Amino acid sequence: MFPTILRDPDAAKKLLDTIIDSPNGRRSLSRLARTCKAMCEPALNVLWKELDSLLPLIGLFPNNLLKRARRPGLGLAKAPNPEDWDRLLEYGKRVRRITYVESSSVSQSVFATISDHSPVSYILPELQQLVWKIETAAGLEASMLFVNPELQSLVLEVGNRALKLDDYLSEVCRRTQLTAFSFTSPTPLPRDFTDLLRSQNTLEKLVLVAPGALSAQVGQWAASLPTLHSLELDLTSRSVIAVEGFFDEIIPSGASTPSDATSDIGILSGDEIDFTEIRKSSLRLTGDLPTGGVFSDLRHLSLTGEVSNIAVFIKHITSQLTSLELVIEDPPEMADWQDLSFIICERFTTGSSRFAELVRSTSRAGDPPSRHLPLQYFTSFPYLIRLEIDLPESTVFFNEDLHCVAKACPNIETLRLCPMARCAGPTGPGVTLEGVSTLAQNCKRLHTLALVLDAQAGSEETLSSLEVSSRSLLRLHVGHSVVNDPLRAAILLSHLAPHLESLKWFHEKNRPGFVEANAQGWQKVSDWLPHLQGVRLMERRKVASMEVKRMTKDQSVDATDKRTYVNKFAHVRPKTGERAIQSTPSLVERMTQVKPDLLSVFVDATPKCVETEVDATPQAIHKSVGVEPMTVDAEIDATPPAESKYGVLAGLLAFACRLFATYPLTIPKHMLDKSLSMLHAEKANGDEPSHENHELQDSPSCSISTTTELLDHDIAPVCL
Repeated sequence: MFPTILRDPDAAKKLLDTIIDSPNGRRSLSRLARTCKAMCEPALNVLWKELDSLLPLIGLFPNNLLKRARRPGLGLAKAPNPEDWDRLLEYGKRVRRITYVESSSVSQSVFATISDHSPVSYILPELQQLVWKIETAAGLEASMLFVNPELQSLVLEVGNRALKLDDYLSEVCRRTQLTAFSFTSPTPLPRDFTDLLRSQNTLEKLVLVAPGALSAQVGQWAASLPTLHSLELDLTSRSVIAVEGFFDEIIPSGASTPSDATSDIGILSGDEIDFTEIRKSSLRLTGDLPTGGVFSDLRHLSLTGEVSNIAVFIKHITSQLTSLELVIEDPPEMADWQDLSFIICERFTTGSSRFAELVRSTSRAGDPPSRHLPLQYFTSFPYLIRLEIDLPESTVFFNEDLHCVAKACPNIETLRLCPMARCAGPTGPGVTLEGVSTLAQNCKRLHTLALVLDAQAGSEETLSSLEVSSRSLLRLHVGHSVVNDPLRAAILLSHLAPHLESLKWFHEKNRPGFVEANAQGWQKVSDWLPHLQGVRLMERRKVASMEVKRMTKDQSVDATDKRTYVNKFAHVRPKTGERAIQSTPSLVERMTQVKPDLLSVFVDATPKCVETEVDATPQAIHKSVGVEPMTVDAEIDATPPAESKYGVLAGLLAFACRLFATYPLTIPKHMLDKSLSMLHAEKANGDEPSHENHELQDSPSCSISTTTELLDHDIAPVCL
């Protein structure tokens, strides 16, 4: 009997995916696969679905083949036999995504073994996503062992020493039809890059981080992809002219700009004049940029670089983006930040656009003084549901910024404002816990909030207002926030978020910016908060259940009839109007097609023949008849006459000789049968044997000679 969870495959898959994403999830899922046979296959499918190394696959070879059993990355000591591949091929069918980093401890001899001795063309026949990070040409060539026809996504990160990219890309396009392609390289793109990838017309996601990615040819090719939904480009260290050059062959430029005369692929020579600053000024003054829309089906856009370049790029995009991810230099220039904010609000605040995600992060390191990042430039984002800003150098926000976000984004669900920031300076964070009441009051869908704040005590006005209490806020991350009075902070937080389920803060002592007093204070807030929330909810349910008492008052009304009679004459004439109604019947022509139903019936008149077998074998019955001669005891008087004693003696001798010598030869057979039948009949006539004397009678069938010879003697009858 299968477990209940396995009866629904979708529910089982979601449960196993949740387990593997949890801490020590792979170990837990491995133990779950060993519990029973029913759970083994689903658990193994999820466990082997994504691999971040080739080591688990190499470890499937028998230990006697490996150079070192505990270090399978060193390779094999000898060539495997065909039966040694069975286990690897069985588990290889489960792999859907694999990542390989050339700097990891995997010997190149492993790929030679797979290439020379593998019994199948691809050891991972169901592989869909391949992430390959290499530095040498040998590593690039090894990836072809995993580029099968089922591959859908290829992420390629190439180093400076990788060669023969043209041949590699040509072979990849010949084998596969990709839906996602990512190429990252410090070296320029191949000269005929777009021609090599021209056959990949099913791309839905394109990521290009390499010099030459902003060329006009790449822009034209990317815009021609019919199913492109996600685009990621790197605009770092590029000029505004190069950014505009990306759109030169897509839409004609009406401005007389330096981009009309030159084409920059992202690498400016030392003798070429950089018009970046001049171009910025002209754009701000005249706004002379092409307004035509491109990438009409684009939904996700990710850009990295300076704020000015990002603003120029976004100004060309008029599609209905649902996700915008920006990685900008921190801290940004205020003028450029203002321009970018206005462009974003202008492009993505219409009713037809849904702006789902805005993520800002930084590429710089260090701990310079914090700066204020104003959010008042966000005017209206009615469809924004997620806003994340992570700028460690621009970490200062104020309550006015929260008020601007609450006003511009009423439907926001997730808000993160630099939760990893450290409190620099003696003043501490500019946002207070009471300032969160603005978000709780205006953003009815906000369920996740992450920011650094100062948990001060709440005012009496805030604590007495039920409008600032949020029913949707469930998760709060305060990072390195300051808390001086844990009890008052817990009281205010229980009022603002009575349904809060998760409260997190940084409590690792080795984390930069850790303050033990703040960590201990938030621990107390976390301990007291559930009890205070219970009291809050109980009191509010008590108030909601109370009945409102009706107030009654006695009041008299003066009902004295005061009438005033006035004689007035009025000329009344009815007002008539003529109206005509034209009623035209609506005629509907309908045709009915009558077609008799014909039914074809087939009658099977084949006579039925039945074969019957008759056993006509004659029965033979053998009957035997027992014939026994009847013997009768009779007394014979053989006393010889007295007159001739010697004559009688001679006669007897002569008779005896005839009897024994000639009688058996002369008596016919039918006489014996007849004599015997006569004797048998006589015996059957009576129950007792007869004692009468029977004499031989003359038989007509007997020969005369024989009878005459028998009767010539004077002998008494003989009984047979």
